[in-house]
Amino acid sequence: MKESGSNKSPKKAKSGASKGLQELFEAELKDIYWAEKAILKSMPKLVKNATSEELISALENHMKQTEGQIQRLEKVFEAVGIPAKAEKCEAMEGLIKEAEEILEETEVGMVRDAAIIASAQKIEHYEIASYGTLSSFAHTLDQMDAYDLLEETLDEEKDTDALLTEIAESSINIEAIEGDDD
Repeated sequence: MKESGSNKSPKKAKSGASKGLQELFEAELKDIYWAEKAILKSMPKLVKNATSEELISALENHMKQTEGQIQRLEKVFEAVGIPAKAEKCEAMEGLIKEAEEILEETEVGMVRDAAIIASAQKIEHYEIASYGTLSSFAHTLDQMDAYDLLEETLDEEKDTDALLTEIAESSINIEAIEGDDD
């Protein structure tokens, strides 16, 4: 008998329970698929409003990465045996709207760059939570091809979050403070 709180593999769901989890898994896939497409559509606005070359480069690289993540999600849909279909993600819509509002509320410069990073990291954290959950669902449902693809994207999202933190802490946040002293 497994002890509670152990680090062992998750138990496999009973067949009746797996249907509900499978449906939830598929719904969450559709949600993140919509979210990734919305992110890709909104990112050029963040790039256009950023001033730090390092931030611009990171955002442009993440746009390319997001294109790959969308293609990878399409492979997940294929692995699961359902058509790739997006369903509106209210949470991502709100995060993107908040990012757009913060651009309007800040002046061009390092404070806006700091705001762009803050907004981008909120988005990254949502993606990390989503891909972590999807990965766990795929593992529990024994959808190992989907699991591997989702884990790859999860790792990319974590790396992007770490890069944004590094950019913020090594330069932009410091320059934003110095700019306030003028």
